[in-house]
Amino acid sequence: MQVVIPLVMTLGIFGGFGGEPMTLIKDSGWIFGKIPAGTQTWIQNAGFAWVLSLVPLAALCWFGMNNLKTISPATGNPVVAFAKITYLYTLAFVPSIFMLYLYLPAPTGLGLLNMWVAIPLDIIMALLVMKMAAFGPMKEGVTKQFEIFRNKHTWAMTTLYIVTFGSFIGFSMALPLSMKVIFGISHVRDAAGVMQHTASNPNAPAVLAFAWIGPFVGALIRPVGGWVSDKVGGSIVTQWVSAAMVVASVAVGYVMMQAYESATPEQYFLPFMLLFIVLFAASGIGNGSTFRSIGIIFDRQQAGPVLGWTSAVAAYGAFIAPVVIGQQIKAGTPQMAMYGFAVFYGLCLFLNWWFYLRANAYVKNP
Repeated sequence: MQVVIPLVMTLGIFGGFGGEPMTLIKDSGWIFGKIPAGTQTWIQNAGFAWVLSLVPLAALCWFGMNNLKTISPATGNPVVAFAKITYLYTLAFVPSIFMLYLYLPAPTGLGLLNMWVAIPLDIIMALLVMKMAAFGPMKEGVTKQFEIFRNKHTWAMTTLYIVTFGSFIGFSMALPLSMKVIFGISHVRDAAGVMQHTASNPNAPAVLAFAWIGPFVGALIRPVGGWVSDKVGGSIVTQWVSAAMVVASVAVGYVMMQAYESATPEQYFLPFMLLFIVLFAASGIGNGSTFRSIGIIFDRQQAGPVLGWTSAVAAYGAFIAPVVIGQQIKAGTPQMAMYGFAVFYGLCLFLNWWFYLRANAYVKNP
């Protein structure tokens, strides 16, 4: 989508249905070149573009995912089943909206909670609401799924999945922000040593021309992580991935610091981009290895709910990473965000070894 959306935004591909175009105020750029100021753009196509893929995929799922019946044979009428799922999703959105209201600053919200309090409360409230609001056969199913929280491996694999999938989706959101702020603006210190943010850097790289590369590499290499894990074991792959991410995070942080304090930050862009590609590749491989481990550790009844739970929690990475990096950039210390991630990856390195690789591991190298 980071490649497709800029393209469809410059074309009236939906005709009258797509609404009126807007005029681009300043030059922009993406993979195929520069989009000059004055170009007519259909910003709304950024949303409509998803319809082009999701509608046919939904049709394929409707006719092709018949294996779901082997696990849930009594789903009943499709309309009723869809209504139940929509009902549960709606209930989950209620606490999310409430937590956002408490987290976001005025005038949008109240700004009473910080991110590290709002996210756990949101997760807990969503689970409680879904458990209390389930009824009939749905209540029994939800109760069975909640049994995963009594298993210590659920919490271990949730943490490890945050390292891999959480980092992948988080960095996908944070990379464009880092590129724009660190390399798009010249940062110099005045005589008193105070950092001054000067005008836009004329030699800044075009964000849209490069931001897609990292996520593309991470998504492309994920099957390799699964394939290698099938050969040597998932936890060994996760261990190597975690170690690589520790080193790469520290290196990225150092390069970000150098670029942020330079009047010509573009000279650091190549190592910055290459190191981020390493992070994406490692997180993609680890995504495959942790996914494989979950399938080995848990039985058929619990594997599905655990995968759903770990993916849902790790998806908060898309919220956490940009906020953390943005806060540290604003504070003038962008490297501290990456150093913090490195510390977390180091802790997960030990966690993975303790649970799955040491001599008396709970499950040996799943």
